[in-house]
Amino acid sequence: MGQSATPTDLELAALISSKICHDVIGPVGAIYNGLEILDEDDDEEAKNYALDVIRNVTEQASARLQFARFAFGAAGSAGSMIDLSTAEQISRGFVGKGKHNLHWRTVPGHMGKDKVKLLLNLVASAITALPRGGDIEVQMGGSLENPSFLIRCRGTNARPPQHLSEFIAAEHAPELDALTIQAYYTCRLAEQAGMRLEVLRDGDDILLSAKPHA
Repeated sequence: MGQSATPTDLELAALISSKICHDVIGPVGAIYNGLEILDEDDDEEAKNYALDVIRNVTEQASARLQFARFAFGAAGSAGSMIDLSTAEQISRGFVGKGKHNLHWRTVPGHMGKDKVKLLLNLVASAITALPRGGDIEVQMGGSLENPSFLIRCRGTNARPPQHLSEFIAAEHAPELDALTIQAYYTCRLAEQAGMRLEVLRDGDDILLSAKPHA
C-alpha cells in the first residue's frame, strides 16, 4: 500500500502491521532454516551452529516484538503511564549488542504513554541515522510531566534518519509503505504528545530533538 495523503485509521493500522511483519520475518526465517539443519544434518558441529543461530535470532525476534508492542501497540493500555526503566530495557533489547551502543540518561519514574512511545520511536529513528554503527545517547530535560528529549547520534557517516526530516517539514514526503511508516508515525506521535520535532547537525553528530510546543 502506498499513498501520500493522510492515511485512514485502517490504512495506518495495516501499514504498521506490515512494518512489524517486515521487522520479524528475517529472524523467523532464520529460525526455520536452523531447524531444518537440525532435522537434516547429522554433523555435530553443524547442529551446534544451528542451535547458536536459533538462540541468537530468537532473542532478536523477541526483542523486536517487545519493542513493537510498546512503540506501536497498546501495551500498558490499562493505564496512561509507563515506567521509563521499562522503556530503557525495551530499547536496549531492540538496539542489541551489535554495532550500536545505547547510552540512556533519563530520570527514573513514570511518564505518559504517548511521550514514551515517541521516545521509543526516536530511538528506532536514531538507528537509521547510524548506518555504520555508533553511539545513541538518550537525554531528557524538563520534568516527567512536561519532558523534552534529545537523541544524539554519533558515528561514522552519521546522517539524518530515513524520511523523518521530510515528514517533519511536510515537504517532498515519500509515499507511505512498510519502510516509511515508522518516520510518519513518529511525527504523528509528536503531534499527539504536543511536542515539536527537529533533526539537527552538531558537527559530525545528528541530533533528534523533541520539545513541548511553546
